[in-house]
Amino acid sequence: MHAAFASFIALADPASPAGGPLWMVAPFGAMLLAVALMPLIFKHHWERFFHLWSAVLGGIGIGCYLTMTGGARVCSAAHDYVSFMALIGSLFVVAGGIHLRVKENAGPWTNLIFLAIGSVLANAIGTTGASMLLIRPWLRMNRSRIAGFHVVFFIFLVSNVAGCLTPIGDPPLFLGYLSGVPFWWVLSRCWEPWLLTVGLLLGVFLVFDLLHFRKTPPSVKEPETASGTWRVYGAHNLAFLAIIVGSVFIRRPLFLREGAMLAAAAASWFTTPRRLHQSNEFSFGPLKEVAWLFAGIFATMIPALDYLHANAGSLGLTSPWRFYWVTGSLSGFLDNAPTYMALLTSAAGIAGTEIPAQMREFILHHDRTLMAISVSSVCFGAATYIGNGPNFMVKAIAEQAGVKMPDFFRYIFLFSIPILLPLLFLVGLLFFRG
Repeated sequence: MHAAFASFIALADPASPAGGPLWMVAPFGAMLLAVALMPLIFKHHWERFFHLWSAVLGGIGIGCYLTMTGGARVCSAAHDYVSFMALIGSLFVVAGGIHLRVKENAGPWTNLIFLAIGSVLANAIGTTGASMLLIRPWLRMNRSRIAGFHVVFFIFLVSNVAGCLTPIGDPPLFLGYLSGVPFWWVLSRCWEPWLLTVGLLLGVFLVFDLLHFRKTPPSVKEPETASGTWRVYGAHNLAFLAIIVGSVFIRRPLFLREGAMLAAAAASWFTTPRRLHQSNEFSFGPLKEVAWLFAGIFATMIPALDYLHANAGSLGLTSPWRFYWVTGSLSGFLDNAPTYMALLTSAAGIAGTEIPAQMREFILHHDRTLMAISVSSVCFGAATYIGNGPNFMVKAIAEQAGVKMPDFFRYIFLFSIPILLPLLFLVGLLFFRG
C-alpha cells in the first residue's frame, strides 16, 4: 500500500514513541473483524453503513492515541493516508480513461500470457498502476465464463507478487531505495524468488483455468466475439499515467507529489471522451469504498505499527528465515510499507548498523536478511484483501462488474492458505532457510 515515504522513515526514528500499551491495538483488531465479519453477518447493514463503522472505529483509535501520546504520529498517519488516496485515486481515474479492446471468451493460454505480461508491467508502473490499467480488460476477456478465481489470481500476481523486481514495483521496495538500497539491487538479488513465485502461480492458475474451460459449454467459449486486433483507446492517458508514476519520486516540498498526481487525474478526466468511461463502465463507487475503509484502517493501525517497531527486537529475529515469516505474517494484515521499514530498521539495529548511513555495510553482511524482508513484504501482501492497496480496489471493481467474489475468510481459506502459502513456504525454504 502506498503512503508518504518520508514519514514512514520517521517511524524508524528511535525518538518516536514506543506505541503505548498493547490495549491500544484493540480498535485495529475491531476494524479487521468488521471488514471480515460484517459482510457475512449483516450484509445489507454493512453495505449501507460501512463508512460509519470506519469513521467510528477510526475516531476511537485516534482519540486513544491522542490521549496517550500526542498528535505528531496522527498527523503523520493523516499525511500517509492522503498520499495513499492520491496515488490510488489518480491511477483509478486515469486507468478508467484507457479502454483496451480485447477479444472476449479468452482461452486459458491467452489468459496465462496476459497475466505474465501484467507481472512484468507492474515493475514499470507499479502494482497499483498495472492493476487499475488491466483489471477491466481482464474482466472483459473472461466475461462469458468469469469466476472468482480469475480475479483472485489477478490479485496474487499483478497486484502483489509482480512488483518484486524494482523499487517502482511496490512501496516497500521504494522505501528501501530511499533508505539507501541501490536501485538495481532489487533486480539483481530478488529475480530468482520472483521468477519462481510468478512461475508457480501461473502454473497453478493454468490448471484451474483449463479445468474451468473444459466445463464451459462450447456455445459459450467459442468463437471469440471481438473481431480484429487488440486496440488501445484513450492512449493519451498513458502520458498522465507516466506523470503519476514519476511523481512518486518527488519528496519535497510537502504535498507537491500529491498535487501532481491529482492534477494528472483531473487533466485525464476532462480530456477523456465520456464514451470511453462508459465503455469501461466507470464509476467512483469502488474508490469511495476503498477511501472509507482505509481511512479506518490507517487511523487504527498507528498503535499496532508503533508497538511492532518498539518490540521487534524481542521477537527472536535471528535469521533470514524468521525475518521472512514475521515480515510476511504482518504484511498480510498491516500496511506492508511501514512493516518493511519497521523490520528493516530492527534488523539494522540488531546488526549494529544505522540506515541510511550504513546501508551498504548492512547489505554487505546481511544481504539475505534484506532479501527476505523485501520478498516477503511484497509477496505476502496478497494474503488478504487488506494486505495491499490494489487488492480491495480490484475486488470492488470486479463486484461492480457482477463477479461473485469470495468474502474475506473464503479468500483466505480457499485461496491464500491452500495455494499461496505453500508456494511462499517453498520460496522461503529454498532461499532463506539455513
